[in-house]
Amino acid sequence: MSQNSDHPKFDTLAVRAGALRSDFQEHSEALFLTSSFVYRDAAEAARRFANQEPGYLYSRFTNPTVTMFQDRLAALEGAESCTATATGMAAIASTVLGLLKSGDHVVSSRSVFGTVVPLLDQICKKLGIDTTWVAPADLDAWKSAIRPNTKLLFCETPSNPLAEVCDIAALADIAHQAGAFLAVDNCLLTPALQRPIEHGADLVIHSATKYLDGQGRVLAGAVCGRKELIEPVYGFVRTAGSALSPFNAWVCLKGMETLRIRIEEQSRSAFRLAQWLEAQPQVAKVHYAGLQSHPQYALAYRQANAQGAVVSFEVKGGREAAWRLVDSVRLISITANLGDTKTTITHPATTTHARISQAERDAAGISEGLLRVAVGLEDIADIEQDLLSGLNAK
Repeated sequence: MSQNSDHPKFDTLAVRAGALRSDFQEHSEALFLTSSFVYRDAAEAARRFANQEPGYLYSRFTNPTVTMFQDRLAALEGAESCTATATGMAAIASTVLGLLKSGDHVVSSRSVFGTVVPLLDQICKKLGIDTTWVAPADLDAWKSAIRPNTKLLFCETPSNPLAEVCDIAALADIAHQAGAFLAVDNCLLTPALQRPIEHGADLVIHSATKYLDGQGRVLAGAVCGRKELIEPVYGFVRTAGSALSPFNAWVCLKGMETLRIRIEEQSRSAFRLAQWLEAQPQVAKVHYAGLQSHPQYALAYRQANAQGAVVSFEVKGGREAAWRLVDSVRLISITANLGDTKTTITHPATTTHARISQAERDAAGISEGLLRVAVGLEDIADIEQDLLSGLNAK
């Protein structure tokens, strides 16, 4: 990357960081759609596979387009290294299975993406890795859950869908005092709004499917952090095959060029929508960390510049009223994805958190009346009107 200073700013990194050029000297980053790479002779191939010289071998674990994506995201997060994965869940699974072993212990926020629960409670438990679940904001609970064999603290902040905020610096202290490391899912805010490593986190995890792509086109994930921690995660990805495809890496690479512009605008619209929802008589509660009514409002703004584009709210009348609202919208897309330029709506209890038990949903605060809106780039007045029609539906 050509640099005018020793410390390029965020938007410059988003456009320039990690860029590689082939012999053709292309301006836009190249998409290398190849499964393998050829060598000049047998000796060169042997040196490459023996790690005696740099170079690309096979796109499951080395590809120039994927390298560019990894290097750009690492630069944006302020991380030493990054490894890319096929999905966000692959990033979480690769972190846990790449770094932990049978007999190790995880302490995790109870407020995480629904699929994380069966990953830790079922798959990892079968492998001898135990998990203790705690309330995200209860630091005493985090401390009490620590065991001599605790190796990982994991949280998502703000949480999806309830916008609960974890104190990253405090959790980092708890982890490091226990000889463990802290991994933070930064999917909802991205490095454009929040950089967990600056607050002491060891690893940052992304579902790049969301805001890094930004238009709902591809699946992708990534793990960023210190090189010593990323290497075993990369080793798992290389062996298990949970790798990111070059095409999907290229889409996310281009998506990151407009990341800050998009998510700042979406955050402004989400804040306005959250305020509007608070004023609606049919709404019992709004979950958005940017509101002064949020119990962790001050902490949220100590850690992040803005609070993202996901707004959740509970309608009066439970599932019947929630489904009636969903069925009434005409503009908003009914889908469980988020991070898109198009606004989406979903009923978490029967979609994103449907795989966990009712007791687990109750513990996580996923009520039958809860709806999640991921605000896109439409005029927010149109989104409000679409929701109003649903709120008034009989």
